[in-house]
Amino acid sequence: MSRVYSIKTIQKIPISLQQAWEFFSKPDNLKHITPSSLGFEIISKYHGEKMYEGQIIEYTVKPILGIPLYWMTEITHVKNQQYFIDEQRFGPYSLWHHQHHFKEIEGGVEMTDIVHYKLPMWFLGDIANVVMVKNQLRGIFDFRYLAVDIKFGKWKGEQKNEIEFG
Repeated sequence: MSRVYSIKTIQKIPISLQQAWEFFSKPDNLKHITPSSLGFEIISKYHGEKMYEGQIIEYTVKPILGIPLYWMTEITHVKNQQYFIDEQRFGPYSLWHHQHHFKEIEGGVEMTDIVHYKLPMWFLGDIANVVMVKNQLRGIFDFRYLAVDIKFGKWKGEQKNEIEFG
């Protein structure tokens, strides 16, 4: 059986908690922080403009050779201006659980993402993680980090893009 992997990223953003929540809690803004090479597109018609518990969002992504994959997530938990959690209901992973945390700090907001994921196909999934998936996820979170810096400005203090894999 393949293992469950985890990713943790932390980014400080020089904006208010309200501004951060306003941007990141709108599903349509996800396309602005996702590499265009993934061909990310929201295809659900009734997902709504703001996050809410029970919300279903449908996407297509093209992570391998431009082949479109269907992905459905559910927003399972929302605590206003603190966190929301999305879980895959159908898609490329056996498990995808993504926590988005927001904390007001002096000078802005600290945003923490924690992802737990598992790939299908037992040991072949573990091999795919080493060969491709882990690096692809790193690239997605690196892109997101830079896109957020460009959109909201760089943090004035010391900060580097730290991505922890577990």
